[in-house]
Amino acid sequence: MTDTTQSLDALPLRDDLRGRSPYGAPMIDVPVTLNVNENTHPMPQEVVEAITREVAQVAVTLNRYPDREFDTLRAELSAYLGHGLTPDQVWAANGSNEILQQIMQVFGGPGRSVMSFVPTYSMYPLLADGTNTAFIAGRRAADYSLSAESAVEQIQQHSPTIVILCSPNNPTGTGLGLDVIEAVYDAVSTYNGIVVVDEAYAEFAQDRTQTALTLLPGRRNLIVTRTMSKAFALAGARLGYFAADPLIADAVRLVRLPYHLSAVTQATAIAALRHRTELLGNVDDIRSQRDRIVNRLRELGLTPAVSDSNFVFFGGLKDEKAAWNYLLERGVLVRDNGIPGFLRVTAGTEAETSAFLEHLSTYIETFEP
Repeated sequence: MTDTTQSLDALPLRDDLRGRSPYGAPMIDVPVTLNVNENTHPMPQEVVEAITREVAQVAVTLNRYPDREFDTLRAELSAYLGHGLTPDQVWAANGSNEILQQIMQVFGGPGRSVMSFVPTYSMYPLLADGTNTAFIAGRRAADYSLSAESAVEQIQQHSPTIVILCSPNNPTGTGLGLDVIEAVYDAVSTYNGIVVVDEAYAEFAQDRTQTALTLLPGRRNLIVTRTMSKAFALAGARLGYFAADPLIADAVRLVRLPYHLSAVTQATAIAALRHRTELLGNVDDIRSQRDRIVNRLRELGLTPAVSDSNFVFFGGLKDEKAAWNYLLERGVLVRDNGIPGFLRVTAGTEAETSAFLEHLSTYIETFEP
């Protein structure tokens, strides 16, 4: 991206956008890229072939608009999620970021607010800005946990229109107990607010039965968002979705762009869902590499957070920027989230994980003994 800050000042930008920078992690070509929580395992060949066949079938009709209601995709998604969900409870868009944007377009806006508990996914305040929704930064405990009591107290203080609970949380990787989600929902229900549980990393959780999907019955204002970017290794396809009461999907239809999901995106996602056994076969290996990272970091005297995701957030570094640069110089890219003493690393393949651990071990032994 070009340096356009000064030239942008000459445009009639909204005042609240002046001086801002676009979201984005560093895109650096290195042998081991472990900074954006992608599924780094290669796409199985049989899935590549299945996606190719599905896309080839729709290619002959690309002169026509795609299925605006993407009925087949919604049926496949509801079948995958289970929990008695029906297609009319599911909605999809171009990545979970667009899902969150649509939710804020519907329920946020001027005079309304969205609360999340920081540190958390850094797109939340940017999406709030883009929809003229005030962002309220809630607090976490010193160990980055969030209790039901603390969350409810903060909600009662601010009465946000929307509360976003990221579970497992990015960047810390920690999941929330269902008791926290229930307590937050009860607090927000007193004034007809909306609760969003962002479960982008749910497939990697230590206990995958602890999902907010189980809380949907009887909770009209609860939305559970998911993505196919992580466990399904479809970051390049851009497919996010949510499960909620059918009324929520009806509300989102008020702001969705016409034909927002391309026929190619739909075909790709459908093929992946129909071959989910092959795709999700890598999830257990990723969880194993994640746990391997946690164990080794503890041996090095660092403080990794317990992770329910496909990444590890770890502290105890005297100089996280020096460590980040040391790893980069050796071809390993991890994430600096701007939190002093901490870095975040994606659990990659066994070889990628080994490269990270070997170089970090050398760094610790040499510069932070």
